[in-house]
Amino acid sequence: QRHVAFLFRCSLSLSALRFRGSQIAFPERPLLSSALAMEHVQSQSAFRRCRAFLCRLFATLKLFILLAVQLQVLKFVNVFGCSDFWGSHARRPGKEAAALSGASEWENTERELRKRRFLEEYREEYGYPDGPLSIDELRATEFTRLNGTVYLDHAGSTLYSNSQINAILADLSATLYGNPHSQSSSSRKSADAVATARQEVLNFFNAPAGEYRCIFTSGATAALKLVGETFPWSSNSNYLYTMENHNSVLGIREYALAKGATVAAVDVEQFVYGAFCDNSSGQPRIFNLRTPQKRKLETVNDEEDGSVYNLFSFPLECNFSGEKFDLEMVKWVQDGKHVNDLRGRWMVLLDAAKGCGTSPLDLSRYSVDFVTISFYKIFGYPTGLGALLVRNDVVEILRKRYFGGGTVAVSIADRDFMQRRGSVEQWLEDGTVSFLNIASLPHGFAAVRQLGVSAIGKHTGSLTRFTASMLASLRHSNGCHVCTVYGKHNSSLQCVNYWGAKCQQGPVVAFNLKHSDGSWIGHREVEKLAVLSGIHLRTGCFCNPGACSKHLRLSHTDFQMNYEVGHVCWDDNDIIAGKPTGAVRVSFGYMSTIEDALVLIDFIYKFFVDSSAHPGNTVFPVQEASASCEFTTEENTQSDKEGHSKMYLESITIYPIKSCGGFSLDAWPIGDCGLMYDHEWLILSNSDGILTQKKCPMMCLIGTFIDLSAKKLLVTFPNMRQTLDIPLEGGLQFQLDDGFQLCGNRINGQCYGLEVSEWFTRALGTPCNLIRRKPRSRKVLSRTPRHPQTCLNLMEKELSFANEGQYLLVSRASVEELNQRLISQKSRIQVDAMRFRPNLVVSGALPYEEDQWQILFIGNKKFSVLGGCNRCHMVNIDQSTGNMQESNHPLLTLASYRRFQGRILFGILLVHETASSLIDDKLSTRLLKVGNPV
Repeated sequence: QRHVAFLFRCSLSLSALRFRGSQIAFPERPLLSSALAMEHVQSQSAFRRCRAFLCRLFATLKLFILLAVQLQVLKFVNVFGCSDFWGSHARRPGKEAAALSGASEWENTERELRKRRFLEEYREEYGYPDGPLSIDELRATEFTRLNGTVYLDHAGSTLYSNSQINAILADLSATLYGNPHSQSSSSRKSADAVATARQEVLNFFNAPAGEYRCIFTSGATAALKLVGETFPWSSNSNYLYTMENHNSVLGIREYALAKGATVAAVDVEQFVYGAFCDNSSGQPRIFNLRTPQKRKLETVNDEEDGSVYNLFSFPLECNFSGEKFDLEMVKWVQDGKHVNDLRGRWMVLLDAAKGCGTSPLDLSRYSVDFVTISFYKIFGYPTGLGALLVRNDVVEILRKRYFGGGTVAVSIADRDFMQRRGSVEQWLEDGTVSFLNIASLPHGFAAVRQLGVSAIGKHTGSLTRFTASMLASLRHSNGCHVCTVYGKHNSSLQCVNYWGAKCQQGPVVAFNLKHSDGSWIGHREVEKLAVLSGIHLRTGCFCNPGACSKHLRLSHTDFQMNYEVGHVCWDDNDIIAGKPTGAVRVSFGYMSTIEDALVLIDFIYKFFVDSSAHPGNTVFPVQEASASCEFTTEENTQSDKEGHSKMYLESITIYPIKSCGGFSLDAWPIGDCGLMYDHEWLILSNSDGILTQKKCPMMCLIGTFIDLSAKKLLVTFPNMRQTLDIPLEGGLQFQLDDGFQLCGNRINGQCYGLEVSEWFTRALGTPCNLIRRKPRSRKVLSRTPRHPQTCLNLMEKELSFANEGQYLLVSRASVEELNQRLISQKSRIQVDAMRFRPNLVVSGALPYEEDQWQILFIGNKKFSVLGGCNRCHMVNIDQSTGNMQESNHPLLTLASYRRFQGRILFGILLVHETASSLIDDKLSTRLLKVGNPV
């Protein structure tokens, strides 16, 4: 690399060589004399020939050296293999420097080598080699909105193509569609479009002619609900479902239990029947039945007619891990071979919402009784539309009570008389169907049909297999695994089918990450960093508690304990009692590329692979000060020759309204909750809770100032001509009885009148009002001070509307060190201390020295350190303009070296130590002043 860089600089120098009359000039070198120049070069043309020859010579040498470097790397890869390419044998030099300067030449070379290796191995599967468009052409023409973005949540929702949407728009623009429940020409067009779409759906699943009906619903969940509420449950019925099922499938059990049916979950560790048979007899293993559940009915079910119907439900593909179930189970369950008691008829419900976009169900081969599907998971649009496919011989047993518009042939308003329509679809679909969305379905099927479902399965399967193998091979510098991958990937990859008729694993890779010491990394931490890196993925349990408990080995007690400590879906409690509460999931679609997979792998390596054993990494690791350390004021004070502290208070800033602009002064008094009037107010939306810059970045342009002499809060905004004057005493209209949520706690506040509310509503463009803190309504409870021997009693310390601490302190040296890192990665962004909205800025310290502070004095005021300040996207907002930085800096830069226990820390939180209330103290004795020694 050094040789190549040297030759590159030589080439640049040669290209800058120029002829000036009778002199040869080199950049930044003394010019040669005219006589000496003419002695070596007799003419301008001769010199140009000489220069061209030298340039070709150096270019040739550079090419040979680059070739030699690549050959050595290829030799290395062939020796150690793919699994060790990212292993402990192959550590990338200067990882932290590369992380800060963007993709280095070495990283680009590695990525190209991995891509080349992938294309050689999967040249027949990846990229639609026999299709009308290559994957690169497809991305360039149909998915231009993905430029600069890595989308890996196709299990949640895949994407629509440009031509698909354009075709839908052209159809709706050219065709007049009316309500299909009429006889006009526009109504007939809609009815014809609905009929055409029904047939398209049945054709897609290769349903035998005349054997299935397609009922449109508002989604797969609505289709499952329709089965649950119309199925003929009785006290003798059984409802079994595999552990790996979506909550929407589990919800059916409420209908079954209400009718006295028996409900039980089933473990299917491995179904060895037919295609997946691995024993000589070919007989399936008996299911592992979990504890059955049954409710005692208070009244007898009078609807029972002696017939017994049972239902077994399983997914086409697990939305947690991507594991596929053997569809041979369908016939096996329908024949009752999974139970000893053959009483009643067994039917099968297949949840095909996940999986049919890459390997659809063949209903001519597997006669499933009920199939639920969701169209946006197949081709991205429309959303809010699904379908239930029902076998004709099953329709007659369904019991539908409710009837809506268009579902009946006749009804009498004041008598109990009604006759349903003869069409099954009409009486199972409540009211007018979403006919415009239904009319767009053929365009979606055309987009998939153009590439071929089989080719899509091969394409996504190759990406899945490659990604799973690369993640499984990642190692920390001590040799420990980085990733725990769930699903079929845990088996030998060579024995797992990722595409084709016997596909066993869908295009999903679910995993969790570990530190080098074996402790878990929270999935929310991974998601937050992925967002900063432009990667869209999914984390949590994905509404699949059975698969989550099975793969993460969480017991019933674990689930209940997690809920009791406050964990619910979508919150930030990703590690509880040392165990993960969810996982990270990436999933591929028909437009995904190998570049997407490589960016994901590089992202995980950059942020989560520990290569600290390698020299050359200049970092400032975040280490919270140990509670057992004994620090004294003298030991922590740097003194100059005159005996004065080198550190001093550079600035004081007060932010009266939470998330709005502040003001700075040379001196300001301390209050009971921090600086007087700091975070005393907040803005509460009428519909969206507390407003902050994360929701409304323009809030930083709201100017504030406290006039102590006039006892007023002055508020300004660029598009508001009138300055809002709010008295510091009085002016409040009423108290909020219900309160509002702040940092997980419900607190009360006091509200202003209509004039103040209208001012903020006009300024921010959303209905809102100004709320003032109610005295003694919040306490500092969320943090424990670093110094255990302090006399501080946090239960008595008041907190304003700030998130955690009374004061936020930032060091000037730490800000400057961050800017140096931004410069090193050629970022045009430079930040000042105010980007972090500190109350106090300190100068004279070493970079990140504040990480180790436990107690500090500012002048004669004593403060205890609660810990580091966890940073969010707000630091990416330019406080002078309200613009969000598109590059996600500086937070992304901070994340590369300032992470601690899942948090990105910058600055420290303080609480003022005082024995009693400051209300009676004189104002002059409570002043903090710029220039105070620290």
